[in-house]
Amino acid sequence: MNETILSSLNAAIEGKSEIESLAILADLFPGEIVFSTSLGYEDQVISDLILKNSIDISIFTLDTGRLFSETYMTLQKTNNRYDTKIKVYYPQTPAVEELVSTKGPLSFYESVENRKECCFIRKVEPLNRALKGAKIWVTGIRAEQSGNRHDMPRLEWDEAHQLVKFHPILDWSFEEVKNYVKSNGIPYNPLHDKGFVSIGCAPCTRAIQEGEDFRAGRWWWEDESKKECGLHAK
Repeated sequence: MNETILSSLNAAIEGKSEIESLAILADLFPGEIVFSTSLGYEDQVISDLILKNSIDISIFTLDTGRLFSETYMTLQKTNNRYDTKIKVYYPQTPAVEELVSTKGPLSFYESVENRKECCFIRKVEPLNRALKGAKIWVTGIRAEQSGNRHDMPRLEWDEAHQLVKFHPILDWSFEEVKNYVKSNGIPYNPLHDKGFVSIGCAPCTRAIQEGEDFRAGRWWWEDESKKECGLHAK
């Protein structure tokens, strides 16, 4: 059944632009298509495509409680620019209180298990709530971002959430993303100008050096193969 759905949707957007593809999927799944933004370069591009063209796709973001002040500023500027209100999902307060009370505020540095526990409480559980009832999940994933994303299709079935994920700018290069943001005057996180490429929680994100991998600034103290927070885990 999933293969049938994917085949049908791939046929519907074959040869279509990013804007056309988003509009087609929004028409096919009214009220059941959502876009998750972390307010980074890629997601700002997709927000612009959706909002500037009045495509009926709900946009949400996850506030983990540990974000950079620059990220909040970008959220505010984006809302002001497009006269919109991006929906914000927060972690469950009791779970955060329990984690910090029992393991301390920096337990994620101590082990991969602890870090994944923190990611689950602050990101994965809120995401699950945000995706409830959705049939299509639009993301800003690009193939260049990590080795395990090189062979991703633009449309794929997400077994964990029982929905279809659509990656409209999957094949864009980082330069194409930056050029789009610049040429369209889109608000962006100023940390990008300081070497931050993938921006998440403040304690878990650093700038990268020239020649380093795109994901080197995320959870840099861990083994390279374990650098996922669970949002897009298979």
